[in-house]
Amino acid sequence: MAKKKKNKKSRKSGSFKHDLLQQIVAVFDKNPTKSFNYKQLSKAFGFRDVSNKKLITIILNELVDQGKLYETQRGKYRLKASENFIQGKVDMTSRGAAYIVVEGTASDIYINARNTNTALNGDIVKVNIFSGKMSKKIEGEVVEVVERAQTEFVGVLEKSTNFSFVITDNQRMPVDIFISNDKLKNAQDGDKVIAKMTEWPLDKKNPFGKIVKVLGKPGENDTEMHAILAEFGLPYEFPFKVEKAAKKLDLEISAQEIKKRRDFRTTTTFTIDPKDAKDFDDALSLKKLKNGNWEIGIHIADVSHYIQPGSLLDNEAYKRATSVYLVDRVVPMLPEILSNQACSLRPHETKLCFAAVFELDEKATIINEWFGRTVIFSDRRFTYEEAQERIEKKEGDLVEEILQLDKLAKILRKERFKKGSIAFDRVEVKFQLDLEGTPTGVYFKESKDANKLIEEFMLLANKRVAEFIGKVPKGQKAKTFVYRIHDEPNQEKLLSLSNFVKKFGYDLRVENKEVAGSINSLLSKVKGTNEEDMIEQLTIRTMAKAVYSSNNIGHYGLGFNHYSHFTSPIRRYPDVMVHRLLQHYLDGGSSANQQEIEDQCKHSSKMEISATEAERTSIKYKQVEFLQDKIGEEFEGVISGVSEWGLYVQITDSLCEGMVRLNDIEGDFYTFDPPNYCARGQRTGQEYRMGDEVKIKVRRADLVKKQLDFELV
Repeated sequence: MAKKKKNKKSRKSGSFKHDLLQQIVAVFDKNPTKSFNYKQLSKAFGFRDVSNKKLITIILNELVDQGKLYETQRGKYRLKASENFIQGKVDMTSRGAAYIVVEGTASDIYINARNTNTALNGDIVKVNIFSGKMSKKIEGEVVEVVERAQTEFVGVLEKSTNFSFVITDNQRMPVDIFISNDKLKNAQDGDKVIAKMTEWPLDKKNPFGKIVKVLGKPGENDTEMHAILAEFGLPYEFPFKVEKAAKKLDLEISAQEIKKRRDFRTTTTFTIDPKDAKDFDDALSLKKLKNGNWEIGIHIADVSHYIQPGSLLDNEAYKRATSVYLVDRVVPMLPEILSNQACSLRPHETKLCFAAVFELDEKATIINEWFGRTVIFSDRRFTYEEAQERIEKKEGDLVEEILQLDKLAKILRKERFKKGSIAFDRVEVKFQLDLEGTPTGVYFKESKDANKLIEEFMLLANKRVAEFIGKVPKGQKAKTFVYRIHDEPNQEKLLSLSNFVKKFGYDLRVENKEVAGSINSLLSKVKGTNEEDMIEQLTIRTMAKAVYSSNNIGHYGLGFNHYSHFTSPIRRYPDVMVHRLLQHYLDGGSSANQQEIEDQCKHSSKMEISATEAERTSIKYKQVEFLQDKIGEEFEGVISGVSEWGLYVQITDSLCEGMVRLNDIEGDFYTFDPPNYCARGQRTGQEYRMGDEVKIKVRRADLVKKQLDFELV
């Protein structure tokens, strides 16, 4: 009798556990993006006794073993996403909705703002697609955040009595961050700060965080520049340990080290750089050989001699991956003792280099080449202006050497364009700044013969180093290397560009073999016209982005089958990698681990994009600051872009760009016509097209949003 009762109880217990398991699974299925612990589930089921709470813990662990759940943190569990869910990257809009960009597919997945859950811009997420056959666009819901793109955000602190919020600068951050008053780190109301997101409770609209850095008061130059760096995850100072390690470096060049290298100290050598440059990472040497040919050495600072793999300095350089060039400052990849002293090829100092040395005849044909470590003594530091003066006036010290290099560079350049290199030659905008960093004027930096001379020899070194490693006899496998690759342009975008430029009377052939030559012809024809900048920008947009990779596909824009970055190791980590790999292979080393190199390439490409975005943002900030005291003033401009919101207008004499909102254009209701890059009035048919000259008045300059609003005059 007792035995039967025991069996009945056992069956009842097993049935109860099974039912409870089903209920727990149902909770997770209904809340695929949420995490729960045993306390929350116990409360949901109304359990107060210890035995049932223990049973929930046992079931949770069993579900983990079965692969149904996973532990997000100690004691907290979440539903494991189905294999049918799609993984992609969040591209958040300013209105809170998002598009999920899935690698290898053309269509993005639309996510309504109410279905983004806790996903933020740049996050890697898993998405459940639920749009039916009737839906015109693929729509879904974020069910899991796999990886956060960032956890630190820049914003302004708004304090109240019991709590605070950080109102973030980033317009694609849809929520503010809640900060309890014990996590303010002495930040005051109105301060610009960096807030770290620490958690996002299930039942809360806003993430919780803490202040990690007080940047200063909004509007102050240093505060804003540091805020821009922080926004893109870029540092603005070196950790104390790194600075200390740099100071401990042995910078003495020993006789033993010199013996290991090819000695160029008696060969004429000089640098040509911008007048405000502090780091000189490349020098040219020139010597006439007895056979009448020219020996040209492209000597690059040997950074890899000073920073050893795995060291504190190397880890920091890799983490940064690049120097960042904001409007008013450089944030270097290496501490100043290296970037501006030991590795900088300063005049009248013995320096250690890694070089590509070529023997060229008078027609710039390569007769011989050599790669390896050198020691140099630079005779002279030229600015671009000084070198240009020698090219134009044909007088001054070292004029013969500069003229000879210019002559060879022009032959190399002509040959490069003949073989398919594309000639983008954009004007660079620079600001004149006062001591506080406030812009007082604008000037344009043009690329002249002296700039092109340096560019041509750097391209030659980069190309030949890549060929030396990557160009192997048929049937052999090239050793792992770092390439700078650039894919072919998107055919659809090219066709769209071709149709657009026809409206201006230009022809662009999009057949594969003719594209590069046709683009060069187009860029040449638009020189000096109102539409020059616009057509050049649209042409650049048809191009793929150049990135670093161990998988070589060539460089379309340059027309090179093999290309690398060898010439700027002071400011680019991939160049340091190239130097190390090149020396390793010169020493007879075996092929490096490709996956390891590829991971480093991806990191470097990602950091380069962040640095470029920060640089553009700093320019935009200074443009707004420059026009801040010019509200109501009128300027001539050119329409540089058209969107569904408005016309983008670039002021002709400063290249500052702002927007004229379509709703603000008087006399008609204007709508966007995407194929024709224009806005058209519904009643009058009046059109505003890209490239049109207009007169505008500065209406508003918003430093916080870095936005300029114009109105048509």
